[in-house]
Amino acid sequence: MLQEIERKFLVKGDYKPFVNKSIRIIQGYLSSHPERSVRIRLKGEKAFLTVKGASNESGTSRFEWEIEIKKEDAEKLLNMCEPGKIDKTRHLVKAGKHVFEVDEFYGDNDGLTIAEIELSSEDEHFEKPDWLGEEVTGDEKYYNAMLSRNSFKNW
Repeated sequence: MLQEIERKFLVKGDYKPFVNKSIRIIQGYLSSHPERSVRIRLKGEKAFLTVKGASNESGTSRFEWEIEIKKEDAEKLLNMCEPGKIDKTRHLVKAGKHVFEVDEFYGDNDGLTIAEIELSSEDEHFEKPDWLGEEVTGDEKYYNAMLSRNSFKNW
């Protein structure tokens, strides 16, 4: 079984001087059910179909399966998605031996910036840069699938 192990944090400081690469992402959900989500993502010139399962009790681990698909197919599938697309720029920021994915959101989620780090185990140690804020791992309102239904502007 494919397992994603990640932790999420709000961003409280200026991470931009440390950005190594940035890419625009548009994504929608064919299903945003809490027990499973099916996502279509345009990531630059590539496109992906992703299925995610429910998170474990800590919110750190969950099943994830992803496959690259044709960009043209993804564009058609995005038109079939539930209301509430996610529009963001993902910035890659190296900290120690890890890379944080810092998502700067736009549209109805403008003003929200979340940093995620993927780990090889739930108890893996990682360097916490100064710009990292409150941990929100397991808080479902910060899941992209939830942000597509209940955007940051409505909080």
